Amino acid sequence: MFKGLGNLANIGSLMKQAQEMSGRMQVMQQQLKTKRATGAAGGGLVEVDVNGLGEALAVRIDASLIEKNEREMIEDLLPAAINAAQVKAKQLHAEAMQSIAGDLPIPGISEALMQLGGGPNPGGAPSA
Repeated sequence: MFKGLGNLANIGSLMKQAQEMSGRMQVMQQQLKTKRATGAAGGGLVEVDVNGLGEALAVRIDASLIEKNEREMIEDLLPAAINAAQVKAKQLHAEAMQSIAGDLPIPGISEALMQLGGGPNPGGAPSA
């Protein structure tokens, strides 16, 4: 009548694994907040630093753009630099997730995480 009940003994084990994973995720989030990635645009005229969660930390605009009153160029380069930095932050996140999930027997997890991170080394190596 209840053929699947034999697996109920595994629920305790699964709950324990879920709690451990939750703890690892919290640690990973804290570690990612301390990591840094930089995106640049216009040959480095605009640079943006983000943390491993993709939160913007700093923006640097070359003085020559300001001196020449290149508002439109700055407005074009800033989103490109932000996007480049966020791609690197996603890679940091994917690598962190891979290190957490690497020991779990989840079919296809490696491929899914690589897609999340945009493949190996998108846009260059993230700065630490």
